[in-house]
Amino acid sequence: MRIIGSMRSTLLVLAMLVLLPVSWGQVAVSITFGPPALPVYEQPLCPAAGYIWTPGYWAYGPGGYYWVPGTWVMAPQPGLLWTPGYWGWNGGVFIWNTGYWGPVVGFYGGINYGYGYGGSGYQGGYWQGRQFYYNQSVNNVNTTNVTNVYNTTVVNNSTTVNRVSYNGGEGGTTASPTAQEKAAAEQRRSGPTQAQTQQERTAAGNHTLLASANHGQPPIGATEKPGEFSGSGVKPASRAGAPYNPPANATAPASRPEAAPGAAAPAAKPSKDEKKAAKNPPPPAKAQPNNAPPVQQDAKPKAAPPPPQEQKPNPAHPEEQPPPRKEPPSQ
Repeated sequence: MRIIGSMRSTLLVLAMLVLLPVSWGQVAVSITFGPPALPVYEQPLCPAAGYIWTPGYWAYGPGGYYWVPGTWVMAPQPGLLWTPGYWGWNGGVFIWNTGYWGPVVGFYGGINYGYGYGGSGYQGGYWQGRQFYYNQSVNNVNTTNVTNVYNTTVVNNSTTVNRVSYNGGEGGTTASPTAQEKAAAEQRRSGPTQAQTQQERTAAGNHTLLASANHGQPPIGATEKPGEFSGSGVKPASRAGAPYNPPANATAPASRPEAAPGAAAPAAKPSKDEKKAAKNPPPPAKAQPNNAPPVQQDAKPKAAPPPPQEQKPNPAHPEEQPPPRKEPPSQ
């Protein structure tokens, strides 16, 4: 019984993990120059009720900045609104803050994306129960297909309307999140939908959407539906938001893994002389014992020392000589 209870607890934990929302947030990009200004484009006609407008933005890939066209997207569920993503300067690099769906619109850098996203909040419509009501003053809506409409003039309080596309840094917006916008981030429900992800992937594969190719005026400014990059629902950008002058080295270098501590540094390329010496190596030298003189091959062995001779008395010292022998007297 204990084993069965343990298995049930494990399955319950796994089920809870599956239901947890997918994480989203910030993506750091090691570049020190901001994206181009937002291009000027016309909003396509809203295809049907329930679609929410998601503005276009500049994304970054191996070829540099590229334009992701704005498009109409079905909300994941009634009652959710889209908070656009934005580029923000932080710690010497630009960081992309991913957009999200939630019951209220949060902070998106103070960037004026247009069509209801004037830099703060959303004036393009609202939910009433399961029905979304569109503000015709900022949305392109056909009242034959969409009947939930109203008209409210959106007043821009700023004296100068620019099309800057990033927050902070040189030339960026100076907006900071309010207490209400910070609270909205805590109420986020989900990140971009599959249709939005497909829109970005399709844009990444289109060379004409690179800023280096279109100079800030993409040929596809917006699309009626995600992934549909041709047809009558495509609206080209009428002009660039500002002159685009990319840096000389506009493409960030590819990141390389750092060497582990203690790892050998990569070998330098050999010079011409080193290559020539490698082809004709010198003959190997004879090894000699360390700290030992070379052995002469023709050396003769030394003669053995003579045997020691018997020591003779020294006449210079008579005291050391034996006394003379006395002869007996003759008779």
